Amino acid sequence: MILKSVTIYTDGACSGNPGAGGYGTVLLYGSARKELSQGYQLTTNNRMEVLAVIKGLEALKEPCEVALYSDSKYVVDAIEKGWLKKWKENNWKRNKKEIVSNIDLWQRLLPLLEKHKVTFIWVKGHADNVENERCDFLARQAISNGNLKNDTNYTL
Repeated sequence: MILKSVTIYTDGACSGNPGAGGYGTVLLYGSARKELSQGYQLTTNNRMEVLAVIKGLEALKEPCEVALYSDSKYVVDAIEKGWLKKWKENNWKRNKKEIVSNIDLWQRLLPLLEKHKVTFIWVKGHADNVENERCDFLARQAISNGNLKNDTNYTL
C-alpha cells in the first residue's frame, strides 16, 4: 500500500506555565494546506506541544507517511528515544516512583502513531523556520483570541 506523504509542523505555547495555552498545527500535502489552532484556559506548554501533534495526526483521514516537525524536545525525544514505549511498559512511570506527566495525551497519541508512519524531526524554535513560526503565531493567536476551552484533564 502506497501512503500519501504529508508534512506536519506543530507548536504549543503558554502565557505562564501553567497558564492560558494554545497549539498551532500546519498540515501540508502537495499544494494543499490546512491550519489548526485552539486556545485553553489553564494548561501547560508541554500539554499544548503534545496536543498539537495529536490534532495534526487526527486531521488525517487515512493512514499517511508523515514528516512531523516540532521544536519540542519533550515530544520528539519521547518518541525518537523510545521513552513513550518505556513509560507505557512501566505502567506510566518514568522510574519506580515518578508518574509520567500528560498520560491522557500520550495514550491518545499512541494509536495515531500505530495508524500513521510518522518520523519526528526536531527544529530549533524561533530560528526563522517559516512553518514553525507560523505554528507559534497560530498558538499565540489562539490564546489571545479569548475563545478558550477547558483543558479537562489538566490538574495542578
